[in-house]
Amino acid sequence: MDQYTKELYDIFKLHQNETNRPSMESYMKNHFHFLGIKTHERRQLIKDFIQQHGLPNDLSIIKEIWDLEERELQYVALDLLSKGSKKAEIERIEFYEQLITEKSWWDTVDTIAGSLISLHFLRFPDLIPQYTDRWIHSENMWLQRAAILHQLKFKQQTNEERLFKHIKIVSVSKEFFIQKAIGWALREYSKINPISVRNFVTGNENILAPLSKREALKRMTN
Repeated sequence: MDQYTKELYDIFKLHQNETNRPSMESYMKNHFHFLGIKTHERRQLIKDFIQQHGLPNDLSIIKEIWDLEERELQYVALDLLSKGSKKAEIERIEFYEQLITEKSWWDTVDTIAGSLISLHFLRFPDLIPQYTDRWIHSENMWLQRAAILHQLKFKQQTNEERLFKHIKIVSVSKEFFIQKAIGWALREYSKINPISVRNFVTGNENILAPLSKREALKRMTN
């Protein structure tokens, strides 16, 4: 274990909280083991650690942190990636893709796809079709979710044609996390173009799940 990882892990172990742990694990359907460190405390711990030790100088260290058992350490890995995201090399997308497929659940996938990848694609838009078209046609639900959510930070730069095309491809999915992602992506785009979203939902009522339609129209008044 790298010294950076060891010192970080030791600090987090010192702050583990057995009172918080059961409810945090239950919230994540007991898929992961937690230390019981709440978000605000985790963020303060990582802020203090970075002030003292700086950011890791190699992705292998972040991967080592990610591979630790406790779920807070996956969050820490994403926090560290976010701190250095503005200077990330174009090839970083490969690392983001890898993390989507490991220890996959909505809490990490949504941060990777809706924030890290979304901002990365804004910097390197030529990557978008190469990756998102492959993800949406994959058999991996989390990569499909990433394809749907990758424009969350795009705002006025949202590619409506791509958004609607991707949604139609997976609209038949019975997976809750796909149906929810469809609704979320449409709701976010409705902040920019509500008429287009309403028309899309109305015109595709026969293929969109009730959950997707309900989530998509949440912000709109009749």
